[in-house]
Parts: sequence; structure tokens; C-alpha cells
Amino acid sequence: MTTANLAQEGAERIAWAGRGMPVLNTIAARLAAGGRLHGKKVGVSLVLEPKTANLALALKQAGAQVSVYCGGSSTEARVVHALRAQGLAVFAEAGATAARDLELARDFLKTKPDILIDDGASLIRLAHREFPDLVAGMIGAAEETTSGIRPLRAMHEEGALRIPVIAVNDSRMKYLFDNVYGTGQSCVMAFLDMTNLQLAGREVLVIGYGWVGKGVAIHAAALGARITVAELDPVKALQAIHDGYAVKSVALAAPNTEVVFASTGIAGVITEDHVRKLPDGAFLCTAGGGDFELPMEYLRSLKADKDVRQGVVEYTLPGGARIRVMVDGHCINCSGGEGNPIEVMDLSLALQAIAVEELAGDAAPKAPGLYPISDAAERDVALIRLGHEGGVIEPMTEKLATAIRSW
Repeated sequence: MTTANLAQEGAERIAWAGRGMPVLNTIAARLAAGGRLHGKKVGVSLVLEPKTANLALALKQAGAQVSVYCGGSSTEARVVHALRAQGLAVFAEAGATAARDLELARDFLKTKPDILIDDGASLIRLAHREFPDLVAGMIGAAEETTSGIRPLRAMHEEGALRIPVIAVNDSRMKYLFDNVYGTGQSCVMAFLDMTNLQLAGREVLVIGYGWVGKGVAIHAAALGARITVAELDPVKALQAIHDGYAVKSVALAAPNTEVVFASTGIAGVITEDHVRKLPDGAFLCTAGGGDFELPMEYLRSLKADKDVRQGVVEYTLPGGARIRVMVDGHCINCSGGEGNPIEVMDLSLALQAIAVEELAGDAAPKAPGLYPISDAAERDVALIRLGHEGGVIEPMTEKLATAIRSW
């Protein structure tokens, strides 16, 4: 297929996603009218697929100079060509090696973005390590994920974070929808599509009962899976019990587990010892984090891997058990599927646009640190989507307002 054909196909997919994103479209029109982004350089480092392409194009239409980066495992080639045809600088190659990804990431940062939209904080951290002059001149950044907020919070506590970052992931309009309904659905659906198996009757271990873990458990259970949850926090573990699931440590659950979804965003939650306890034919998946949650170095050292199906690699342990790893340990919904549904990504990407708008419009620079999306912005996003769905909220009357304030 020619570059022109790829670009055309990508443009059609981007347009399809855009039809289901009324919130982003509304915020984009506001950005364009407000003029805050004119002349600003905005770097977008997100999973590169049709929905995120709509955000990049919206920022460009609002007057920003937009550059885009994504790792090879989460890059859709058609979208790359479509964005380049629209005049965006794209630093991404589908299927690129880790070394090539790093080279592209450095080239992306050399465009000197004023504002950076990140997923996993990988580019924010790379900028702090290797491009201190860039960081010194940046307006700020916005972070999309739980796995990105965690290291940024640690950096801030240690005094190492040198820019303001809006924690988009911590917005209710993000984690209550994107993480639960979006990631939960898309990770489970990606597993089903990639394996052509069913989950009914299977023993599924969900590691981490945060918002993503809750979503994975809900969707897997709805398809008949028997769910066990592994969780560090006793309150969340008790919540899993109340939701109808078993709660065990990974070590205790592993011998009976057929499918593992690691959903913590924490490195090393599954160890070599855990893997050795899994039964023959077990599947390892990550949901919303990355291959760092799995012991990939150990598995690859076995040198007994075999491609058994597209995106599924089978490793044979010394004892003979075969362990099947989905999409090389990368996030299964992005690397093995089409990512989260359009409707929920509409909310998350609209929040990213609002974060850029807030950063660009600050009269005085924010101090380094993590900042929330404003309650007013959350309410705006909810009302726009609610109206699109035909929902009408209960009107606030003077009597109700008085009752709420009464003591």
C-alpha cells in the first residue's frame, strides 16, 4: 500500500473517531476562538491511534505548532501518515525497536515543546534527565495515566520535578470513565480478539484493584470468568470481597490462574517465582501499564519462545510449563487492540485539551508540582457529554441549596 493510500485510510479512521467525540470538538472550538495556543509549541506523547490524532489536530487548528511521539508498539502506521499529510511533525514508527524509540523520543524533545502531553511520564522524565535547558524553559505538562502520576509525585516529593504538571489522570472525569469503563472493556476485548478464546469458566487473576483493576474485573466477570484479586491495600482488598471476588496474594493464586491481568502500573508485581507457579498454558497480560510489570528479562532469557499466534509468544519454563505472554508484555489494549472506546476517550482527550488551555493561559507561571483539573472544567466536560447523550440533571432550587447548607 502506498504512502498516499495509508494516509487516506488513516484520515478516514481519524474522521470516524472524531464523529464520536463531541466534548473534544466543543473544547477544540473554544481553544481556536480563544487564541491562547497561537505560536505555542505543544508536544503530544500518547498512544498514536485515531482518537489521539483528533487531539493533535485540534491543537494544531487552535494555532499550536504540534509534534507527536509514540513508541513503536503503540503506533498505528496509517495514523502516522495521515498526520504527516496534515503537516504535523510525527516521531513514531510502527514496530520500532526500543533503541529506535529512544532515538525518536530525543528528536521529539529537540523540537523544544512549551507544553508536553505525556502518557506514563516517560518523556517528562527523559527531558529532566537529558534536556535540562528544555525543562527550564517549559510552561508545563499534562499527564494521562496512573503509572505516570506515581513517579511524578515521587519526583515532586524529592524536589526533582522542575515544571508544573496537571494530573489529568486524577480527574473524576478521567478515572471513573477511561480507567473503569474504557480500559476495563478494551483490555478484556483485546484478549478475546487476540486468542479467539472465551473467559467463561476461566480463573482470572487481576493484580491491583484500582480503577483499572475494577474495570477489568467487572468486564471479565460479566463474561463468566471467576475472578481473584491481588491487592496491597487492605481497604481495596475488602472492597473486592464486597464486589464478589476472591482475594489472595499472587503467590497463593498463581497455581490455579489461567489468565493474569497486571493492572498496577508498578514494576515487578509479577516475579520469576510467581511465573514458575503458574499452570501450563497460562496467559500474562498487562492492563494499562507496561512490560515492566512482568519479569520479561527472565522470560526472554529462557530462549525457548515460540510465536503461537499473532501477538502471543509462548515461553517454556525449565519444568516444561508453557507461559503465553500477550503483545510482548506491553499494554494489551493499545498494543493488541484499538485502545479504549471512542466515547470514553472523548472525555479524557477533552481534559488534556483543557489542561493545555489552562497552562497556556496562566498569567504567571505555576510553581513546579502536580495540579488538579479544576472542578469547573470537570463539570463542563460532564455536562457537554451528558447533553449529547440526552441526559438532563436535576435543577438546583433555592430550597435544595438551603437544605444542603443547613446543619
